Amino acid sequence: MEELKERKEMDPAYEWNLSSLFENDEAWEKAFAEADSYIKDLASKEGTLKDAKSIYDFLVMSTAYSRKMEDLFVYANCRHDEDTAAAKGQVMFSKAYGKLVEAETASSYAEPEILSLSNAELEAVIENPMLSDYRIYLKDLQRQKEHTLSAPQEKVIASFGEALAASENAAEALCDADMKFESVKDGEGQTHELTQSNYILLQQNHDRTLRENSFRSYYKSFAEHINTFSATYTGTVKKATAEAALRGYPSSRAMSMAGDNIPESVYDTLIDTVHKRMDVMYRYVKLRKRLLGVDELHYYDVYAPLAEGPSKKYSYEDAKEMVLKAVSPLGKEYTDQVKKAYSEGWIDVYPNKGKRGGAYSSGSYDSRPIILTNFTGTLDSVSTLAHEMGHSMHTWHTKNHQPAQYANYSMFVAEVASTVNENLLIEQLLADEKDPATRLALLNQYLEGFKGTVYRQTMFAEFEKEAHAASERGEALDPETLNNLYFRLVKEYFGPELIMDDEVKYEWARIPHFYYLFYVYVYATGYSAATALSEAILNQGEPAVKKYLEFLDMGSSEYPIDELKHAGVDLTSPDPINAALDKFEKVLEDAEKTASLLGK
Repeated sequence: MEELKERKEMDPAYEWNLSSLFENDEAWEKAFAEADSYIKDLASKEGTLKDAKSIYDFLVMSTAYSRKMEDLFVYANCRHDEDTAAAKGQVMFSKAYGKLVEAETASSYAEPEILSLSNAELEAVIENPMLSDYRIYLKDLQRQKEHTLSAPQEKVIASFGEALAASENAAEALCDADMKFESVKDGEGQTHELTQSNYILLQQNHDRTLRENSFRSYYKSFAEHINTFSATYTGTVKKATAEAALRGYPSSRAMSMAGDNIPESVYDTLIDTVHKRMDVMYRYVKLRKRLLGVDELHYYDVYAPLAEGPSKKYSYEDAKEMVLKAVSPLGKEYTDQVKKAYSEGWIDVYPNKGKRGGAYSSGSYDSRPIILTNFTGTLDSVSTLAHEMGHSMHTWHTKNHQPAQYANYSMFVAEVASTVNENLLIEQLLADEKDPATRLALLNQYLEGFKGTVYRQTMFAEFEKEAHAASERGEALDPETLNNLYFRLVKEYFGPELIMDDEVKYEWARIPHFYYLFYVYVYATGYSAATALSEAILNQGEPAVKKYLEFLDMGSSEYPIDELKHAGVDLTSPDPINAALDKFEKVLEDAEKTASLLGK
């Protein structure tokens, strides 16, 4: 394996261009020095928000300063992620994060102060033409009035932001930095280093001995630290439970979903609908066992590739063209912007020493969208580029059609555009591919998307729901309770063909999303919505594309449930979940037939 280069050795042509944020670090430092004056200005308005004019002046100021603070934070975050070992980026990120908390604390009085107005006064403010650009925000604020605390109380909660993140930060530090794993041997006796970052890669290896050994070594370390993980997760749950009670919500889940005005029934409908379609998942698990040719299917077999797959390596230039071709059904304006993403330096392409792993899309209202990837030439790398481009194009559409106060889209819809792009890519690849072995590998990738995002994330959502509910009933979330709950859910979701190794019960401890409070379900609902939308785009053409692009334009100008309804997907109904699982079954049938052609 080729040794990674230092950041300074990388070709700038394949690095992101951050100049739409700041020209250089010196320009960032100069802007950062002005942040204290923003915070002082925001704090000075406390006690003045009494009428339409004063509220308008504050919101205009707050929006302008939020844009500046966002620029500071995004740039610092990018500089940090380019090389996480570099002291300068670490310092910039720490300073930006701390200043962001200061700004939020300094303005935390605003919403409770506005909501302290009488209902008649607040209605008059909302209907005042001066505030027409903020009417949606104010109406949403009014909706949450009964759950907003007094200004001093909100200030206390805001000021404890960093302290209350201690459980999450401790779990992350333990998982990513402090835990050590014993090296493992493969079927030929070769030794492999096992790390947090390469565990899944080892689980995807064709060598079953390597998979089993890495599985047992990995979860041995989690078992040794399970009391600590139980304590950190309990801390996060208790924090949410306490805040929900303070704000007058019936549960932490109700509080988490209220921000986006998502009915709790959407969460329950997802779980109930997936439960009714477990037979399709069990059928996939059975196919997996058959294609792997094993007498017993273990948990260390669930990531193993079902076919050799395309061994072909793709250049970055290949990947760009593949993504461009895949998204061509979305029209010329969309593809022209994708071309600009390639030419204008939106993307930091290759891995280097110290660079943050994985991939993401970022950017601010005033900058170009920004994508971090670690492109290695695999088909997964191509798919990741399509995925992150979906996010960035969503960002581009939103900020070019909405004012800054409505330019951020909800997490409930955040994974839709990215998954639409991934689906369009794999559908394009399947349409072009005739070789049965390669088709089987592509179908396997498609099936894994459904398994990992619809079924698995729904399983996570059910774990989170039950864990929080147990805590709210006064039950202890000790290791045995959490282990048993997770073990039962894995057995239920994977079915009778899976041998339940004891190590499975520790897996919950490695899932960082459990610290983000009722977030995982949006992956499953988002994937289901994206499946419905990509099917409509490919089968209905222009009418579906038009609705989809309008959805991308909406930002937070409407509630996310209503935005998806505009695009043609109603997640208050089980229909989109069922439609996605119908597609899963169709892909599964294709995989079964293709496997038969190969004599498997």
